[in-house]
Amino acid sequence: MKLNKVIIAGGTGFLGAPAAQAFEKKGIGVCKVSLSGGDGIKADLFAAKEEELAALFGGVNADAMIYALGPDDRVMPDAPAYEFFYGKLVEGAEKICLAAKRSGVKKIVVLGSYFAHFNALSGGKLEKRHPYIRARARQEERLLALSDERCAVCVLQLPYIFGVTANRTPLWRESFLSHYDGYKSVFITRGGTAATTAEGVAELCVAAAVYGEGGQRYPVGGVNLTYKELLEKMLFYAKDPRKVHIVPAWIAAIGARGIMRAYAAAGKEPGLNPSALMTQIQNRCFYLDAAKTERALHLAECGFKPVREIDESIKITMRACYPERFENGEKDRNI
Repeated sequence: MKLNKVIIAGGTGFLGAPAAQAFEKKGIGVCKVSLSGGDGIKADLFAAKEEELAALFGGVNADAMIYALGPDDRVMPDAPAYEFFYGKLVEGAEKICLAAKRSGVKKIVVLGSYFAHFNALSGGKLEKRHPYIRARARQEERLLALSDERCAVCVLQLPYIFGVTANRTPLWRESFLSHYDGYKSVFITRGGTAATTAEGVAELCVAAAVYGEGGQRYPVGGVNLTYKELLEKMLFYAKDPRKVHIVPAWIAAIGARGIMRAYAAAGKEPGLNPSALMTQIQNRCFYLDAAKTERALHLAECGFKPVREIDESIKITMRACYPERFENGEKDRNI
């Protein structure tokens, strides 16, 4: 598919902003639409009516849209969590994508979650305990159903991603690393995950906009790491000397129940159930064959190199999470 112009819904966000840069480097016109506006169009896409959005998108005259909106699993909503995630990831996303399709957009690339991929492999077991995963599964079903001969819709199923957005503190500190505050050591279960970079996702957005096929799901990898390896890298680049130790999943699950009770007392519910997270997810290896998707989307033909190293992205992410530790201008250590 030849591209002249793309709309990026969420074009000033963590993934939308680097995607915009990747398209612009290829000489493809970009129209960013976001709540903040920035150097694009300011619009509350979730609040606007479908007819209003169709008129807005129609005025852009774009060939494709990158859908880079919606909360991820680290967002902590009021209970019930599924109601929140369903409203944003399913109903809101469907309305916006329908409006884009009505406006004449011929390709929609949705940035989803690799949890939906592993939920399918589990026969739907993950979504029974995790509201976020259930919403992501419904999002894929509803949005891919929009795909037809007029508009092809595909999904990039994204793993953990490292990188920074200007003037924003990455969610890694508040939603993940803060759980270890006050402990002399860091504990994690025996499992692993795929991980990549924001820039790597941006390049796959370009490839998917050109070569992605309607109705298809594309699991996105980069590197596969055990959680212990990943945590060790994060702590190292955060200048945190603590050691990482492996604990049995059942012990971690018991401790996580206390976290869940604290959330419930505050009227909150996480998208991933903390106790089930330990036994269903962090005790397993959610690894992906990155090359399979890269071949399917002709990444090399687009002039991009695959992500096979994420240390630099982890380093800049940790610096953004803990800027107070780097105020002295100390030289970085090499891992």
